[in-house]
Amino acid sequence: MGLRITVIGGGSYQWVPKLLVDAANMPVLHDAEFFLQDIDPVPLPKMAALVEHLAERRHLGMTAQITTDRRAALEGADYVIVNISTGGFESMRHDLEIPARYGIRQSVGDSVGPGGILRSLRNIPIFLEIARDMEEICPTAWMLNLTNPMTAICRAVTRTSRIETVGLCHEMMGAQFALSLLLERSFLEITPTVAGVNHLPVITKLDAGGDDGLALLADLLDHAEERNDEILESDFLDGLEGHPAGADGRWRRGDLLGAHRVKFELFRRFGVLPAAGDRHLVEFFAGFLTEESGWGERWGVHLTTIEQREEHQHQHVEDLDELLASDEVSEMPSGEMVAPVIACHELNVPGWFPLNVPNRGQVPDVALDAVVESMCVVDGAGVKGRDVAPVPLALAETLHRVSTSQELTVEAAISGDRERVLEAMLVDPLAGRIDYDALVAMTDEMLAATQRWLPQFT
Repeated sequence: MGLRITVIGGGSYQWVPKLLVDAANMPVLHDAEFFLQDIDPVPLPKMAALVEHLAERRHLGMTAQITTDRRAALEGADYVIVNISTGGFESMRHDLEIPARYGIRQSVGDSVGPGGILRSLRNIPIFLEIARDMEEICPTAWMLNLTNPMTAICRAVTRTSRIETVGLCHEMMGAQFALSLLLERSFLEITPTVAGVNHLPVITKLDAGGDDGLALLADLLDHAEERNDEILESDFLDGLEGHPAGADGRWRRGDLLGAHRVKFELFRRFGVLPAAGDRHLVEFFAGFLTEESGWGERWGVHLTTIEQREEHQHQHVEDLDELLASDEVSEMPSGEMVAPVIACHELNVPGWFPLNVPNRGQVPDVALDAVVESMCVVDGAGVKGRDVAPVPLALAETLHRVSTSQELTVEAAISGDRERVLEAMLVDPLAGRIDYDALVAMTDEMLAATQRWLPQFT
């Protein structure tokens, strides 16, 4: 009998198709039974059809069942993948538009800043319900979280539950791939040491095929103009999001350097490399996201509106339809880590992944037990941090401040204490930059506008 994989948010057009294709490419999951659960029943039949399509094209034993009943979906689960967005775009609109009226523009708004805090308050109670159900129904299953704000959500679950909980984010994988191109090394030769929180993972050391990768990067940046026109070659480039190729459709070294201006500016400043995409990084370093910079435009960062996100959602639907109509199943990894993490655990074959788990000392600049992102080893025994990695003092202070805001956010989400929400806003680097009275008013307005998704504050 194959593994039983439950997906909460199993109707997600953005996440579920790529997870299923990855499963079709991972032998240990070829006979998996997927239970796809969602509060919206509409997309579920298409997701089940995709499982059948993949199984037929690849001659696999994969099967699918669909349901809107979460507890039924958890019966017998070995792994529970969670990707949800409480309130969807309707709630997120308030996360972006209310702070904008108070002078805070957010490039993403789903991890830190006012939007990240409110999104935490909405999602955490649902995750705690899922964890309680898992403790009762499938207590040995792992919770694999793909939902933002990843750090705060995972912290809430690990603080209140015995369930093995791991956060998996593809940002570090994207950074490793970009570095492999820039440094002309195989992706498999790029071995980082990482310390941070989700969307602010910091590469403190970088082995690039036995060479000092950070030294190589520094040299490349010193001579960037001389090499900007060099053509980059990789089958992965066509699917890379947010990195525009040149007018002729070909990628040049300068295109990739230009897509990471904030990251490389911070590297020049601190000598270590914040590894998330620039759209995330600017929300941790508010000086890049100002009116003077055109709200990040000078740094190549663009604000994503709700309307653009809705367009992206329509594209995900079209992509699924194309996948269902195609006789080909791509063998290209999506960059998500769910399938390889499961494989390493099930087969007891050690694998190294950037994961979000409780701090057991691997990030000494953040409090113990707070959730941190670092390189971890996954094998048959479970998950454990691989390295101990301090960061330079200025970045350590940023990590500490962000983590403190997240701890306050978790406390607020669990207790329904409005004062903790305001404290989290005050400490957060992006939210806390405005006038105190304005911050109080903004917090009250955001809580009021999203009240129907915040029962703990009623």
